[in-house]
Amino acid sequence: MSDSDKESKPANYPADYQPARVWTWEEPSGGTWASINKPVSGATHEKELPVGKHPLQLYSLATPNGVKVTVMLEELLALGHTGAEYDAYLIKIGEGDQFGSGFVEVNPNSKIPALMDHSGTEPVRVFESASILLYLAEKFGEFIPNESVARTQCMNWLFWQMGSAPYLGGGFGHFYAYAPFKIEYCIDRFTMEVKRQLDVLDKHLERNTYMAGDMYTIADIAIWPWYGNLMFNNLYDASEFLDTASYKHVNRWAEAIAERPAVKRGRRVNKTWGEENEQLAERHDASDLD
Repeated sequence: MSDSDKESKPANYPADYQPARVWTWEEPSGGTWASINKPVSGATHEKELPVGKHPLQLYSLATPNGVKVTVMLEELLALGHTGAEYDAYLIKIGEGDQFGSGFVEVNPNSKIPALMDHSGTEPVRVFESASILLYLAEKFGEFIPNESVARTQCMNWLFWQMGSAPYLGGGFGHFYAYAPFKIEYCIDRFTMEVKRQLDVLDKHLERNTYMAGDMYTIADIAIWPWYGNLMFNNLYDASEFLDTASYKHVNRWAEAIAERPAVKRGRRVNKTWGEENEQLAERHDASDLD
């Protein structure tokens, strides 16, 4: 680093750090998830997954990515698709359940949610939340447009969410809420990006009822658990910091989706925190949500 570079740094900039030629993992980095973060994949212990009575078996937690799938399943059931009945088993990611051998067999990436479909002659494993939403939409013929242009718009926004949310969760959320200490540069960098994303959504929703136009689709189901919950201060306790109230079109959209009965049910499944009447660790029958 040149002397001019050093002189241009703000006074509160952290001390210089020079990466090694080859990175080595020496110790946990600290922070909320330090105990489960590691640079290798695969199972750490033997543990079979339970299997319930329904063809669809979900292994998850009510994080935004998990809520996508439980909302989708509850929406399908609300339309009368009895084949969408499911068992939802709790995966406690803070305790490393996702590294059990049974879970790794379903999702080698050890991330929730993971789904097994036993309805056919051969079980189908489905992982990555967007893949699960698309799989279920095509299986039941719901929440995805049939017409090519509209379908493409739905896919655009579905994959926008998959590409954008890591900046919100792994970027902003990590450094704002979970890191062992605050780093101004990191928080500023990811705050700027999250607010840019909110501006993208706000401008789009000023002209559209839902993400793909007038039709509620898997794009909305994917985006709402992240950005809708951000509007309600349910992520990172950051609504005031991000001034989410100023994004009035995102708020209108978020509030409309939050009022859907299936969304109210789906957001409770595999939830073990918050108000007691909002929690349902596992779901095996529709009556569990009564």
